Amino acid sequence: MDGSRTALVEDLMERFPQVPREAVFKEDLLRGGVAFDASALSDNEKGEVKPKSYFIFSFDHGTLPELGEAALRRPPEEIILTGGPYDLRRTVVSVRVNPASPYRVASDEEGLLGLYLDGRRIADVGVPPMPEYYKHTLSNGKSVMEVAPTIQWGYLIYLTVFRVCQYFGAKEECQYCDINHNWRQHKAAGRPYTGVKDVDEVLEALEIIDRYDTAKTSTAYTLTGGAITKTVAGRDEADFYGHYAKAIEERFPDRWIGKVVAQALPLDDVKRFHDYGVKIYHPNYEVWDEYLFKMYCPGKERYVGRDEWHKRILDSAGVFGARNVIPNFVAGVEMAEPFGFKTVDEAIASTTEGLRFFMSHGITPRFTTWCPEPTTPLGKANPQGAPLEYHIRLLQAYRATMDEFGLSSPPGYGPPGPGRAVFSVSSFMDSLSADAEVPAE
Repeated sequence: MDGSRTALVEDLMERFPQVPREAVFKEDLLRGGVAFDASALSDNEKGEVKPKSYFIFSFDHGTLPELGEAALRRPPEEIILTGGPYDLRRTVVSVRVNPASPYRVASDEEGLLGLYLDGRRIADVGVPPMPEYYKHTLSNGKSVMEVAPTIQWGYLIYLTVFRVCQYFGAKEECQYCDINHNWRQHKAAGRPYTGVKDVDEVLEALEIIDRYDTAKTSTAYTLTGGAITKTVAGRDEADFYGHYAKAIEERFPDRWIGKVVAQALPLDDVKRFHDYGVKIYHPNYEVWDEYLFKMYCPGKERYVGRDEWHKRILDSAGVFGARNVIPNFVAGVEMAEPFGFKTVDEAIASTTEGLRFFMSHGITPRFTTWCPEPTTPLGKANPQGAPLEYHIRLLQAYRATMDEFGLSSPPGYGPPGPGRAVFSVSSFMDSLSADAEVPAE
């Protein structure tokens, strides 16, 4: 590289000074990935660094066989950036591996890890220590990391209890999603990757976490997995995901904030989630634009439909309370070829229209920064993802829309503000004011 990436990043920091500089780097790492020297890789579950768990999607810019040593010795789950020439405040970033990235994590001559851009050290890098609970196995020998991995620097237990999706094939799968491929590649590599997690295994893993997480760092759990259009183990979607919540809440009442990521379901099903003890509901709407929703989410369009999906999101606020309905969208697919918007202006206008629609009803969406995984149709067609400028302007529009409707940071995501946020797959929490925090209702 000739320094052009550095110039681009510094130009955006100068043009959008109200967006924290930490968020600019974080978004660029999330959208484009980061390379790792061998010195920066973990020793998997036998080492002192918490390794990447591949908790639902690959979030990589290559398949496992393309990642080289990073497929054999996993990179860390997340990294923390601090200091450097930009004086970065503590910033937690989810790891997305890209051997071709201009960003590289490597150790210096003194063995200290740093982040390098265009060959220049721009930040010190911290890696998550191996948590005590990862050092213990379930009675059947399975690892805690396989059954109940934690992310967001230990804040969130991520329970992908159904590792595949029943929206299957080109006519149904969401065009940016590699959940089914990720399942296949881990099985092909001989890695443990349980398709349907047994509820008793989940409870045993949570008991280990609860026993050894003496600092109570783990604060929330997310129940999620692929969409269920028929049944799994004889249960429909609400009952399948809900019965885990019921078991968890009965065994560990109020130990964690319970969240469920599921489809936008009919009201009676949503009430079942609530009755089972779920506190926060994430019926993800994925992308706002009507045409793009149909093109990118063909299964969701076919089985539910965009208008009905949105109606169900609004209806669910009557069950959970508007603050506790937090639908996700995949930030960046708005600009994916061949169907997406051609300019950042158009994409931001569309996404902001969606934010205003939900926020005017008191519902605060959140977003994941799109990682163009190479086995997906949109990843193949858009290996560079969306322009960094889109992501930076989205952070600006997001905060402005929240301010317009008098909303504060959503519950269940840890503290807001640069230097404080732990949410690792986008910078929306990093870009909010540190005094915007309101506890869960």
